[in-house]
Amino acid sequence: MNVIEKIERQIKDNIILIYMKGTPQSPSCGFSAQAVQALSICGEKFAYVDILENLDIRKELPRYANWPTFPQLWIKGELIGGCSIILEMLENGELKKIISNAVLNSK
Repeated sequence: MNVIEKIERQIKDNIILIYMKGTPQSPSCGFSAQAVQALSICGEKFAYVDILENLDIRKELPRYANWPTFPQLWIKGELIGGCSIILEMLENGELKKIISNAVLNSK
């Protein structure tokens, strides 16, 4: 499996997926920490990929997604965005709504 296939599989297999620096328990950058905190507030489980441990994904995902930075939040196969978008959506209530709908529609 090449790296693009690996990325596609991760996105397909996880309803809520964040590509981040570090882990949710130990983020390695402030943006990843803020994004994880926002996701945690929404109360649903989410998957993550630590791009610092997966350098092939770190290199290829920005091209695949046409999004240059990390973290990257994917919900039901769709790129939502990075930290500032995640925080904005949390603030206006849209993040919880989109996450709740994704989880409900997957059951």
